[in-house]
Amino acid sequence: MMVMLGGCSGADGKAVYPPSPPETKMYDTDNLNDESAWTTTNAHDPSIIKTDDGTYYVVSTDVKVGGEPKPGLMVRKSKDLIRWEWVGHAFDGVPDAAKAWTGGPTLWAPDVHKFGEQYKLYYASSTFGSNTSYIGLATSASMEGPWRDEGEVIKTGAGDGPNAIDPQIAIDAAGDPWFVYGSFFDGIHIAPLDLATGKLREPGFGRRIAARNPQTASGAVEGPYIVYKPAFKKYYLFVSYDSLSSDYNVRVGRADAIDGPYVDFNGRELTDTAYDPSFDVGTKILGGYKFGESEGWTAPGHNSVLQDGDDDYIVHHARPEGDPSWMYLHVRKLLWTKDGWPVVSPERYAGERVQRIPAVDIPGDWERLVQPRWIDGQAESEPLRLLKGGKIDAADGKDSWSFDGEHTLTLTWSGEDGADTVETVLLLPSWDWELNRPTLVFTGLDGTGQAVWGKKLNDPAR
Repeated sequence: MMVMLGGCSGADGKAVYPPSPPETKMYDTDNLNDESAWTTTNAHDPSIIKTDDGTYYVVSTDVKVGGEPKPGLMVRKSKDLIRWEWVGHAFDGVPDAAKAWTGGPTLWAPDVHKFGEQYKLYYASSTFGSNTSYIGLATSASMEGPWRDEGEVIKTGAGDGPNAIDPQIAIDAAGDPWFVYGSFFDGIHIAPLDLATGKLREPGFGRRIAARNPQTASGAVEGPYIVYKPAFKKYYLFVSYDSLSSDYNVRVGRADAIDGPYVDFNGRELTDTAYDPSFDVGTKILGGYKFGESEGWTAPGHNSVLQDGDDDYIVHHARPEGDPSWMYLHVRKLLWTKDGWPVVSPERYAGERVQRIPAVDIPGDWERLVQPRWIDGQAESEPLRLLKGGKIDAADGKDSWSFDGEHTLTLTWSGEDGADTVETVLLLPSWDWELNRPTLVFTGLDGTGQAVWGKKLNDPAR
């Protein structure tokens, strides 16, 4: 599997590594009640948009570590996707019609899209474990409000199949909008949207495009997000599996049409609830992880995707290993394999860009991490040594690596039965948030569609 990307290194032929980003203070108990200090803290189910003046905004679920959150949807902004500033709340409380239907005290999982000169903000109201749920719409001329509530888009109740939460607006190749939503219960649904009203074009629940066994937390599928990738003429449906507090993970399927069918790397449809084991449906690209002895992250998920010119980013929340009651905003580079599958950077974004990597930067000690589809919780890294002569671990060993001279690295693992396992991954100069220094990382998929990550331990920036 080759990786399709381009770029150049610095003028002196060296790779350009990002500078040190601002420090993120973890477990900031001094500012539990100071919303202005919640830059990336207390971020859950983030949805991102870029405005015409180049500002990035994230809207997210009402949450608060160590207390009851103020209802109304959180809004943050940034000029560089690295430094985030608190803006405030979209609403002063839960809109009346939503609260009357669900009794929910807060708002969940919003999504925002701009049509013409108007921003349309979709919000969800519900209570845990119930599909008595409501998705509403608000409009504004500015991402910083004021927002005008436009009422119901769709609602569900006991006896209905779907669950009206987790809305997303997807745009097809012709420029037409679609409404995507759903969590647990009958899975993820899609329906055409009326451009003028911002509401459903026709009554009903739409078409189901992803589902799992809904009886347990391990059967969760939620947080849908669809993007179209013109280079491959494919639509990509990102969803989150499993428990949002422990083993959340992001999966993806792709389709030729926006309303499906969506299939994973191995050709299984994301609506296949009969396939056992169910965790083997959907191409897993992001899950809990831990590099070496550094504190890791758990339950990353409920993502949005930012398509920003030639660059794509995945935006999601994650919980730190030391205390998973905290939630933080993560932004990562999203890259694409030559055969059209997304892969995620092992490190949070710090300004890095894809470029030609000098061959001398590659040999050394690494940590390699595989994201198994079946793991319940964190995947942990293992040592990897790439020798100058193209061998892995030992000069007389059978395992080897090769480099294409640009930014694609191929790891070949010799099997006992004579069948090699090949991992072709993309190299990316990044910032090591765990060790606080520049690092070289790789990300890709193996021949079975399993995500493979790596991080170099020797400082390649020299």
